Amino acid sequence: MLKIGEKAKDFTLKNENDEDVSLSSFLGKKVVLYFYPKDNTPGCTVQAKEYRDLYDEYTKEGYVVIGISKDSVSSHKKFKEKFNLPFILLSDPDLKVINEYGVFKEKKLYGKSFLGVVRTTFVIDEKGIIISIKEKVNPKEDASCQLSFLRSL
Repeated sequence: MLKIGEKAKDFTLKNENDEDVSLSSFLGKKVVLYFYPKDNTPGCTVQAKEYRDLYDEYTKEGYVVIGISKDSVSSHKKFKEKFNLPFILLSDPDLKVINEYGVFKEKKLYGKSFLGVVRTTFVIDEKGIIISIKEKVNPKEDASCQLSFLRSL
């Protein structure tokens, strides 16, 4: 997993409109990059809706919000439209970026172990340096907790 103080690894992934988006294109801007397991699941929907509801506050603070999961471009498009999500969703079906950021890990559910995306949020400054990493975030509180942290900087 990457560490606070390190340069965020650059990547290029497809957004919900099948367009290439590179992290490096946001140099000079502050970025909240959150990884989540799956579109249209209860926790991920709650998390996305919280980011949606606080999106104007993030933009006032000068932040770009980006969500990444292994879901397809078409799944992201439907998810974004269904819940009127104003931020970027990126598709990583090959798990390349998910693995580079170290968020594909062993998880446990009902006593069974499996590999999956651990809900993790990175905050990246204007120079591309990671200033915060929160693992195993609560989907109901992630966006509000991140916003409180950002306002304390």
